[in-house]
Amino acid sequence: MKRYYILALLVIIFDQWTKWLIDKKMEIYESIPIINNFFYITSHRNTGAAWGILKGQMIFFYIITVVVVIGIIYYMQTHAKENKLLAISLSLILGGAIGNFIDRLFRKEVVDFLDFIIINYDFPIFNVADSALSVGVILVLLVTFLDERKAKERK
Repeated sequence: MKRYYILALLVIIFDQWTKWLIDKKMEIYESIPIINNFFYITSHRNTGAAWGILKGQMIFFYIITVVVVIGIIYYMQTHAKENKLLAISLSLILGGAIGNFIDRLFRKEVVDFLDFIIINYDFPIFNVADSALSVGVILVLLVTFLDERKAKERK
């Protein structure tokens, strides 16, 4: 299990390092084109959750994050020991949750900077922690689907 906590720690370190770079090297709302009309590095701040929902509800986010982190650690210790993909997915979720929690705790906002325009839709700006959370959740769904499929095959 130790290596999965190391994966979560690597997500946190990379997330915080990239946010530190954006915070120190760019002005808020400054945007650097990487691939014109598709991908930009844009310095943005968010006091809410995804798509800016629940702006300014920091106490709520503190409580939810602590509950989620405890739940993930419990689940990793009890259910993910035999399933590597589940352990990896929970590690990504853990690292992402803690990465954004650190921002909320110390900055009172989350630093976002990955800015994509997909078929004329300006997708909400996000960060490494958000990416880890999203990939982790998708992998949990995949693990759940595969486990249910295996259970049906055994019947």
